[in-house]
Amino acid sequence: MRKFLVVLDDSRECLNAMRFAALRAAHTGGGVQILSIIRPEEFQGWIGVADLMRAEARERIEAHFQVFAKWMRDKKGVNPELVIREGDPATEILAQVREDPEIGVLVLGAGTDKSGPGPLVTQMSRNSGSLPIPITIVPGEMSKERLESIT
Repeated sequence: MRKFLVVLDDSRECLNAMRFAALRAAHTGGGVQILSIIRPEEFQGWIGVADLMRAEARERIEAHFQVFAKWMRDKKGVNPELVIREGDPATEILAQVREDPEIGVLVLGAGTDKSGPGPLVTQMSRNSGSLPIPITIVPGEMSKERLESIT
């Protein structure tokens, strides 16, 4: 089964990337893998505090995942899986793609800010020539109706 890998973060454009991945998976009989990355710099300080912050970050990620997973299951018949990694986002995305041969497409949401599509889209685009899979970049301002019509 081909999986659509989509990154879960706090950005607004993440929503469109999730929608696109779920719609494509539903229409093609594929799956969705949701990757969330905890940046290690979030845990500077004492070890006990860092462990507590890491646990809280995981709880927050799992709560966000449950919202998306319920929508995907109920509305699109897709049962996504969650992967949580720690490290630099671009490095961890590349590692996940290389470690899971079922991943067929990386789906990223592009920001609508004047500063560009966002650091992750920019960084992954630079690495796109060496990726073993294609990247789909979903515009952050694309409407739900337009997303449904093109998937």
